[in-house]
Amino acid sequence: MIFKGLSAFPITPADEEGHVDVKDLVALIRRLKNARVDSIGLLGSTGSYPYLSRDERRRAIEATIDEVSGAVPVIVGIGALRTSEVIRLGQDAKEAGADAALLAPVSYTPLTEEEVFVHYKTIASEVGLPICIYNNPTTTRFTFSADLIARLSEVPNIRAIKNPTSDALTAAHELPALRAKVADGFSIGYSGDWNATEAMIAGGTTWYSVAGGLFPSECLRIVRAIQNGQADEARMLDARLQPLWKLFMEHGSLRVVYAAVNLLGLSQKQPPRPILPLSSTVQNQVLDVLRTLDLN
Repeated sequence: MIFKGLSAFPITPADEEGHVDVKDLVALIRRLKNARVDSIGLLGSTGSYPYLSRDERRRAIEATIDEVSGAVPVIVGIGALRTSEVIRLGQDAKEAGADAALLAPVSYTPLTEEEVFVHYKTIASEVGLPICIYNNPTTTRFTFSADLIARLSEVPNIRAIKNPTSDALTAAHELPALRAKVADGFSIGYSGDWNATEAMIAGGTTWYSVAGGLFPSECLRIVRAIQNGQADEARMLDARLQPLWKLFMEHGSLRVVYAAVNLLGLSQKQPPRPILPLSSTVQNQVLDVLRTLDLN
């Protein structure tokens, strides 16, 4: 099963024109491969997929697939405005060797549930990869209802969902009812690093992690503790990372991770404009957290 455990989401280092720095990307991917994460989430929101052209996305996928050489499943973000473009991006990902696709309902005009259903069903039939629904209302302004998730879970090739966690208790309340609605074997996972531990303890199958894309060992310890039934240990490990979660919540995980990548000397690339790097004051706060938590 691809959609399980820790799915680690790295940034995609690129220059101001959106040309991917393959060398820097491969170095980040190698960290994840060596840590033995359960999957790599390439070109997710942390990977800045909307800011990259089709050709640059393809370069990133090919470089990643070459580096992992089958050692780690790769889930590739294929979101785009037009259904036809998503299909082409999905076919590119499959041809390059991706194991699965991550799809958000990207749109300028707000979508209806029927439009989203037809969009996903069409793509699932045309791309031929297992698909994870990306429920990301903060950026798409569309929230998947439990009924729509259940309906989509019956569509061939739609195998999982990446849900947000608005607070630490949401998953515990909502997950049992959702699991009762969806098809057997459908994976229910969560993002939002600061609440993901409780979501996984509540029964989430996958942690789709921004922090895992840079600090895989720390996040894997939490996941493995949960998988081994050691909830107290997982909570202790999660509590240790609270200074990092605080930075994520205050400044946005994307900006913080770019700053951390720079400070660790792994790349000097900056977030895609118009997103600006963190101020020097906040970067110093990031550095203090890296040193205090011994994150490297």
